[in-house]
Amino acid sequence: MINIVLYEPEMPANTGNIGRTCVATGARLHLIEPMGFRINDKTVKRAGLDYWDKLDVTIYDDYADFLEKNPGAKIYMATTKAHHTYTEVNYEDDCYIMFGKESAGIPEEILVNHEDTCIRIPMVGDIRSLNLSNSAATVLYEALRQNGFKDMNCEGKLHRLEW
Repeated sequence: MINIVLYEPEMPANTGNIGRTCVATGARLHLIEPMGFRINDKTVKRAGLDYWDKLDVTIYDDYADFLEKNPGAKIYMATTKAHHTYTEVNYEDDCYIMFGKESAGIPEEILVNHEDTCIRIPMVGDIRSLNLSNSAATVLYEALRQNGFKDMNCEGKLHRLEW
């Protein structure tokens, strides 16, 4: 199972969207405090729709608490500072993919210790970053693709018509 980690998320709608994506893909969501909202915030639940109660989510007091409770975790860190693109690494089935807070990303003090597992999404020009929920979905689906979309429904089916 792929794990998505949000380091100090600030916007409840992004976290709700990412939570919904995690439910749809069978991924676990890990939230590292402090967050810019309360987890029971109505905008989190609105973005996650009626999926929030199906979400496998864990909340940590801080980054040290996350590391302590997930010893030996293989963590890929999404950052615009990375040398490797998100498609250049091989994601293990039980890896963790971390995304930083919307306003600042993952602190460089953390990134410097994970240079080999930092990944980036290519962009044109001087764009600072993509939306957090879009970034999480992009990288998560690449990790799922690499793992053969394990346990996922890959068959399309029309409701009324036949192709």
